[in-house]
Amino acid sequence: MTTEIVYGLHAVQALLKSSPQQVQELLLLRGRRDQKIQKLIRQAEQNDIAIRFVDRRTLDDRVGDEGNHQGAVAICAGRPRIYDERFLQQLLQELEQVGEAPFLLILDGVTDPHNLGACLRSAEAAGVHAVIAPKDKSAGLTPTARKVACGAAEVLPFITVTNLARTMQQLQQAGVWIYGAAGEAGQDIYAASLTGAVALAMGAEGPGLRRLTREHCDHLVRIPMAGEVSSLNVSVATGVCLFEAVRQRAG
Repeated sequence: MTTEIVYGLHAVQALLKSSPQQVQELLLLRGRRDQKIQKLIRQAEQNDIAIRFVDRRTLDDRVGDEGNHQGAVAICAGRPRIYDERFLQQLLQELEQVGEAPFLLILDGVTDPHNLGACLRSAEAAGVHAVIAPKDKSAGLTPTARKVACGAAEVLPFITVTNLARTMQQLQQAGVWIYGAAGEAGQDIYAASLTGAVALAMGAEGPGLRRLTREHCDHLVRIPMAGEVSSLNVSVATGVCLFEAVRQRAG
């Protein structure tokens, strides 16, 4: 059986809360007994999950060069759940039934797991219903991405699709307006109407949205830049765009 690790206090806590059945064993730093660790211990005990207290080197070896485990590593059975096109169709139907406008994030070609994790964290905080990304040439839900997401990866559906352009067409047929972020766009994000059924499409740093993805957007928008820097990190730009949509949708 394949195993996966989730590490970091927030990520492990979110996993124990949302999917404790995935956790085979919880590794905690020996000698650390602060409040955050005690909370993890209580969550694990409530779900009959084995706890093992180990030294820092053991935890470091589990994580490798990927990042800071903060004294907590969860050993999970199998890989994190990845959602597909069928789930997206079901989600859209469920939202329509309850009269709720879809709020989606599309990530096109984001290959850095740190950026993916940060985007997931912002998306979950903004109330996004799901994040959509192509299966190829994109970062997946690696332990690093899940750690940076601080628990968002455990609760926010991450949908990977075979053909992003086709998925965008399906979203449009379902009444979702797609706004793509592009530096050369003529319209500012703050002038766009981001209420109703909306998907925000963000591209990778450097190349941005791919040509076919741009062509399938209903509108292209840009973040106005006042300084010498010509562009923002994709995770920062995603946060700016998402929370402008949050502001408008709350009005």
